[in-house]
Amino acid sequence: MFIGIGTVVNVATILAGSILGVLIGHRLSHRTRDLVTDALGLVTLLIAIMSALTVQDEALSAAVGDSAPVLIVLGAMLIGGITGSMLRIEQRLEGFGAWLQHRFSRRSENGEEENRFVEGFVSASMVFCVGPLTILGALSDGLGRGADQLLLKAVLDGFASIAFAASLGWGVAASALVVLVIQGLMTGVGALLGDVLPDAHVAALGATGGLLLVGVALRLLKIKQIAVADLLPALVVAPLLVQLLFVIR
Repeated sequence: MFIGIGTVVNVATILAGSILGVLIGHRLSHRTRDLVTDALGLVTLLIAIMSALTVQDEALSAAVGDSAPVLIVLGAMLIGGITGSMLRIEQRLEGFGAWLQHRFSRRSENGEEENRFVEGFVSASMVFCVGPLTILGALSDGLGRGADQLLLKAVLDGFASIAFAASLGWGVAASALVVLVIQGLMTGVGALLGDVLPDAHVAALGATGGLLLVGVALRLLKIKQIAVADLLPALVVAPLLVQLLFVIR
């Protein structure tokens, strides 16, 4: 298989799942669609917790010390959040979603359809792009190690997109564009740079990504609308902080 096949399959499963979700969505009551979204939020929370627990990874503790991993994640979230807020990532992502809604779909007079499209686009983009499999799978694919991780992610995203689209509509399909860009770029990085992420850096990235997924779960469960997109730079900051502490030690 060619390099990049994992991302191609991932995009295809999201589109297929979104179409299926929209087709069956109108047959579900509003209460049922809300329940589907809540169930997806709970599953996202479970995956987030499992990912965040990589903060206890032995390789990370050995590289930076037993007490530093949590501080690294904290620092990454703070620095990344400030950076993302200054760059207005969340606002720009929502604006892009609104533009797509105006371009490809009809608006209702009260704006409810637009809000639903944007929420589907933003929430699905975060779920499909924040998890550790996104970066690690794309890097592995780019390095020529195979697309097994991305193919697994494609299956998970396909089922998730059915549930998302049944509740949130065509905005979920639009999130495939974000997946294509982000995973495509990361695959290119893997192909150009080679294996540059030691186990400790990967663990810090996974723990930080897990916390971001907690934010996504809270959005889906309608507990708090955390600006998760503004926190995305934390995924870059976390490995850098690990490297900084490793050099200092």
